[in-house]
Amino acid sequence: MRLIVLILSLFYVQLHAQSRFIQTLDENGTALSDASIYCLQNSYEFKSNKQGVFFLPDSLPNLLNFSCYAEAYQTQTISFDFSKGHSLQIKFAILENQLTSVEVTGSEGIGKFQMKGVEDMGVYESKKSEKIEITKISANLATNNSRQIYGKVAGINIWESTGSGLSTELGGRGLSPERSSNFNVRQNGYDISADALGYPDAYYVPPAAALKQIEIVRGASSLQYGTQFGGIINYQLQEPSEETLFHFKIRQTAGSYGFSNTHLQLDGTKNKFSYISISQYKRGNAWRGNSGFDSWFSYNKVGFRPIEKLSIDAEYTFYYYLAQQAGGLTDRLFEENDQQSIRDRNFFRINWHLPQIEINYKFSSRLKFQTITFGLIAQRDALGFLGNITRVDPLEERDLLVDYYKNFGNETRLMYKYKIFGNLNTFVIGARFYKGNTQKQQGLGSDGFDANFSYLNPNNLENSDYTFPSRNIALFAEHIFKFTARWSVTPGVRLENIATNAKGYYREITEDLAGNILIDTSFNEILRKKRTFVISGIGSSFKINESQEVYASISQNYRAVNFNDLRILNVNAQVDPNLEDEKGFNADFGYRGSYKDLIAFDISAFYLFYRNRIGFTLEYDSVRFNLYRLRTNVSSSRNIGVESVFEIDYLRLGEKVSKDFSFKQLINFSYIDGRYTGTKESAFRNKKVELVPNVIFRTSLGFSWKELVLSSQFSYVGQQFTDATNSLQSADAVNGIVPSYFVMDLSLKYEIKKLTIEGNINNLLNNSYFTRRATGYPGPGIIPSDRRTFYLTLGYQFNSPFSKNTSKPN
Repeated sequence: MRLIVLILSLFYVQLHAQSRFIQTLDENGTALSDASIYCLQNSYEFKSNKQGVFFLPDSLPNLLNFSCYAEAYQTQTISFDFSKGHSLQIKFAILENQLTSVEVTGSEGIGKFQMKGVEDMGVYESKKSEKIEITKISANLATNNSRQIYGKVAGINIWESTGSGLSTELGGRGLSPERSSNFNVRQNGYDISADALGYPDAYYVPPAAALKQIEIVRGASSLQYGTQFGGIINYQLQEPSEETLFHFKIRQTAGSYGFSNTHLQLDGTKNKFSYISISQYKRGNAWRGNSGFDSWFSYNKVGFRPIEKLSIDAEYTFYYYLAQQAGGLTDRLFEENDQQSIRDRNFFRINWHLPQIEINYKFSSRLKFQTITFGLIAQRDALGFLGNITRVDPLEERDLLVDYYKNFGNETRLMYKYKIFGNLNTFVIGARFYKGNTQKQQGLGSDGFDANFSYLNPNNLENSDYTFPSRNIALFAEHIFKFTARWSVTPGVRLENIATNAKGYYREITEDLAGNILIDTSFNEILRKKRTFVISGIGSSFKINESQEVYASISQNYRAVNFNDLRILNVNAQVDPNLEDEKGFNADFGYRGSYKDLIAFDISAFYLFYRNRIGFTLEYDSVRFNLYRLRTNVSSSRNIGVESVFEIDYLRLGEKVSKDFSFKQLINFSYIDGRYTGTKESAFRNKKVELVPNVIFRTSLGFSWKELVLSSQFSYVGQQFTDATNSLQSADAVNGIVPSYFVMDLSLKYEIKKLTIEGNINNLLNNSYFTRRATGYPGPGIIPSDRRTFYLTLGYQFNSPFSKNTSKPN
C-alpha cells in the first residue's frame, strides 16, 4: 500500500514539474498529508494535500524560512533557497514517548523577539510586540523574578513591592507600574484584572512556572484588546501534553528566610479529551520583618474535540494569598537599616476565582471563529494603619478596605484569509461585551495585631460604602493588506461605548484636638457617565529580505476616569473630583530581524502623547497644615524614546564549534524622555513626567553545554521622580526621587534525564535600593527591595508507560 501511495505522489509531482513545491514525508518516506507549513516571512500558511504536496505561489521570493508541524511528529524550522532547486522534501520524525516540557538551551540558535504577523486569532503585523517563551529563559520562576523574566523586553519599569512574587507590577514607556494597570492584563486571552474597565489593577498574576509564554503588544494593541495606553500583556498557560494520557511534573523550591514553593502539574490527552491541572503552594517569612505570607494557586482546564474543526475548552483558576505588610520607611530610616519594619499590624489578602469557556470552530483553512466567555468573582482586603510613616502607630482601630468584584464578559472574533493577486490578506472582526460590578467599603477594623478582616460597624461604616457598576460594548476590526510579498499595510478601528456609575455614601467627620467628634455628616451620591467614541490606527511593514523588516504604526488610546478612584479616603493623597478622561496616541518606528544564527535584534523609536494626563502634584492642606499628593489632570505630556534589544550567540562566529555549546549575550537598552507640555502652571511646566527613568539597561550572559546552563543578569534603572513638581524629598517619604540602582542575578540549571536541578542567587552583590514610594498599601513611604537571597529547586517529571495517543477526532 505504501508503494502505491508513493508512486501516486511521484506521479502527481511530475504533473507540476515546473512549479516550486514542497513535499512532506514521514520518516519512512511515506507521503504525509495535513502537515502545516508556516512561512515566517509573510504569514502564509499551507496544508499539504493527500499526496503530501503543496505548491508555492509565484509571488514568493526564493529564499524562505518555514516552521513545519504535523500532529504526533516533531516540529522543525527549515530554510531553503528555491533558486537552487524547485522542490523541497521535508521529512518528519515521529515523537518518541519522552518528556514534552524540556528546557531549550542556546544550542538551538538565535530566535526572534516578536510575535508572528498573524497568531491564533490576533493580528500583530507591523506592531511592536514581544514574546517571552518561558522554557527558553533562565530565571527564578519560583519567585516570579520580573527582572529576569522580562529581561528581553525593552523599556519595562518594574516595581518590586514584594520579593516573593505574589504580584507583578510593570510599566512601559514611562507609564506607572502600579498593579500593571496601564496594561490590559489577560490570561489565555481573557481579562483577569479586578475590573478591566472600572478598576484595571492586576492583583492576580499566574505563577511563572505555570506559564508557556508571555505575549506583549504595545499601545497599538488598543484596537483589538482595549484602549489602554500601555498595551496588552497576555499570560499563556501551559497546554496538556498531546502525546500521553498521563504526564506528571513536580518542582520543589526552598530559599532564604523560610521560603518554600511546591508546584505540581498533571496533564494528558486521550482521544477527543484533554486535561491539565496545575497547583502551587508558596509560603515564607520574606527578607524584611513583618512580611510573612501564604499563597495558593490552582488552574484546571478540560478540552473536548468532538470533530476536527471544533474545539471546546473550559477552565477555572483560583488564587489566594494572605500577606503581612512591613510598611514603608522614611529616607533616614532606609539609610539606617533598609531591612527594618516599623509597622506590624498591616495585612493584605486577595481571593480570586476565574471561570472561562472558549469555543473555536474552523470552517476552513481560511475562515476561523472564536468566542470566549469569562467571569471574575473576587475579593481584596487591606487592613492596617495608613497614617504618615513619621507617626508612631497609635495602636488604635485600623483602616479596613474591602473590595468585591463580580464581572462577566464575552469576546467573539472571526478571522478570514483570502488572496488577491497571489498575496494572502487577513481580516479580523470582533465584538466585546463586558459588565463589571465593584463594591468598595472603607471603615474601621479591630485594634489588634492579627489579620482580622471584620468591620467594627459593618452597618454604618466610618468612611464610605459604594457600588460601581460599569458596562462596555465594543466593536473592532483590523485588516492586513498584502500589496506584495514584502509590503503590507494594517489599518484598524474600534468603536467603544462605556458607561460608568456610582451609588453609595461617604462620611466626613471633624474632630477637635481632644478627639471629640464635632461634625459627622454623610453624603449620598448617585453618579452616571456615558461616552461613545471611535479610535483608529494604521501600521505598515516592509520586509527588506527574508529575515529583516522595517515596521511602523500609530494608534489612538483612551483611558476613562472611573468613580471608584474618587471615594477612597487616604490622608496621604487626595483625588480631584473633576478628573477628566485621558486621550492620546502611541507611534512606533522600528527595524528588527536576524542575521544568520549570530544575532537577533529589534530597534525602535516611539512617541507617546497624553492629553489630560493624570498625575500627582504636591498641595498644602490648610486644615491639617501638611503637604499631600493630589491626583489630578496635570496637563498634556509626551514621552519620546528609543527601545532596543539584541541577542548575540558568540560561538556561532566559529564554523567548527559544536552546537552542544552556546555562549549568548542579551543586551536590552532604552532611553525615555518624558515631559509635561502645554501648561501655564509654573509648578510643572516642562517638568519631567513622574515614574520615567531616562535609562533602563539590562544585559545577561548565558553559557550552556548540553544540559548545563549558567546565566547572569545585570540590571540598571535610572533616577525617577514620583510627582509632577519633581520634588526631591518630603518628610513623609511619599514624594521625592527614586534614585538610580543596579542589581545582579545568577542562575544555574542542570538536567539529568527526568530530573532538573536549579539554583538562583538574586541580588548577588547585596545592594541596598528601592523601586517605589507608596502613598498607601503596602506603605506609605519607601518600599525597600530584597537584599541577597538564595534558592534551590528540584524538579522531576515523567510520562505514563502507556502507549502514546495519536488518534485524531473524526
